[in-house]
Amino acid sequence: MDDVSAAQILISLLDLTSLNDGDTDSDIIKLCQKALTPYGNVAAVCIKPQFVPLAKNCLEGTGIKVATVANFPAGNTDFAKLDTELQNIVKHGADEIDIVFPYHSFINGDTQSCNQFFSTIKNALSGRKLPIKIIIESGELKTAPRIAAVSRMCIAEGMSFIKTSTGKTKVSATPEAANAILETIASGKRNIGFKASGGIKTIEEAKKYLILANQIMGFKWISPKNMRIGASSLLDNLCQTIERGY
Repeated sequence: MDDVSAAQILISLLDLTSLNDGDTDSDIIKLCQKALTPYGNVAAVCIKPQFVPLAKNCLEGTGIKVATVANFPAGNTDFAKLDTELQNIVKHGADEIDIVFPYHSFINGDTQSCNQFFSTIKNALSGRKLPIKIIIESGELKTAPRIAAVSRMCIAEGMSFIKTSTGKTKVSATPEAANAILETIASGKRNIGFKASGGIKTIEEAKKYLILANQIMGFKWISPKNMRIGASSLLDNLCQTIERGY
């Protein structure tokens, strides 16, 4: 696949992200404006919960989803707090939620907390068809067997997407982690989406995930319903690629 064609596909898969502590209303308005490109709109913007109503207003009628985060970025086990977070996010009107898995608990063998994490999500969002992306923090899980094991949990618990990373740890998305996740999805009995996120800044980096998805899942699988790329600066590089024509 040539770079221009890849860039056009990647724009449609992009979750344009701003999750900085210093984000302001002005930053979010600019992000929403940027999400509307001459080469098509991104799939979603991903922002902190307090900005959801503003982004919803900015993006009304565009078809662009508004995603936000919960249990972010640490993946804690304060499930009462997580429940409150999720209830508030629903009130704010978010279209999608990216939730950090308690990966520390999993690494330490605390499967009870992992099970409680999923129960909290399902109870808080009962009856609501919000796409849920579980951030497994693959760079902290480190090994393919661990990444695959957590991916199987996400599939079994009925989650919508498996997302690699918060972008807040030393190691974010890698092709190796993506391969482990996609292979697990391919071997599972239920389709679930995949999102690569963290440190993806150029078309060369993003294209690796597109190629992997094509090899493992097939080209017809690749769509915003099944695949996302989370990034903040990638969009500029994709638009530049299309503009120069190679």
